[in-house]
Amino acid sequence: MNIYVLLKKTFDTEEKIIINDGQIEDDSAEFIINPYDEYAVEEAINQRDEHGGEVTVVTIGDEDSDKQLRTALAMGADKAVLIDTEDDLEDGDQYTTTKILEAFFQDREVDLILAGNVAIDEASGQVGPRLAECLGINYVTTITDLKIDGDTANIDKDVEGDVEKIETSLPLLVTCQQGLNEPRYPSLPGIMKAKKKPMEDLEIDDLDLEEEDVEPKTKTVEIFLPAEKEAGKILEGEVEDQVKELVSLLKNEAKVL
Repeated sequence: MNIYVLLKKTFDTEEKIIINDGQIEDDSAEFIINPYDEYAVEEAINQRDEHGGEVTVVTIGDEDSDKQLRTALAMGADKAVLIDTEDDLEDGDQYTTTKILEAFFQDREVDLILAGNVAIDEASGQVGPRLAECLGINYVTTITDLKIDGDTANIDKDVEGDVEKIETSLPLLVTCQQGLNEPRYPSLPGIMKAKKKPMEDLEIDDLDLEEEDVEPKTKTVEIFLPAEKEAGKILEGEVEDQVKELVSLLKNEAKVL
């Protein structure tokens, strides 16, 4: 099987993020593999081990994105591809990402593409479905189980706390949800092997794309941290008095009534 994983480098939201003049300070930020993409890497490795073939992880970013690719290789992926847009694009959005990936996959044989359900930085969940539409292949989002038999895939799809059973066919793109698997940690032997695994470096010129082909369709107007939560209030007294006070607070302070 030819298995591909779409990988994204994201900010580690568990660490402190500093915003200056409406921009995130990259120098002080910690970067990780988007957590939902880790489920995709793990599932790709599991499917390869069961059905054969190879796993290629693909990311769009800058030269520092090779760290996240090496982590995926250390987990067990076979190959990595970095599409470096640092010198060619100042801004991008989901449209930009999709057009670049569409060009990358245009002449490649694909059986299965896996991606995270969403990225924790923007959480649009658009790239996977957009890419599948461009490539003209089947896709299922938010999967929590995947079983492949020949060209047939049986999938459990998470639908707001319930499960939808889907049968479809390869080639196929899926986006991975929490509960699909438990991503492994890179082992020391895996880290050593990752240093010798192939990593291909591409630029948008290599994909026969011009800058105007991938101009974003959206614009980020402002980036800001959410307001700090204020201390809560404990209402005391009889229930009737608490209700009256709550209504008054919602009306006069919170102004939601």
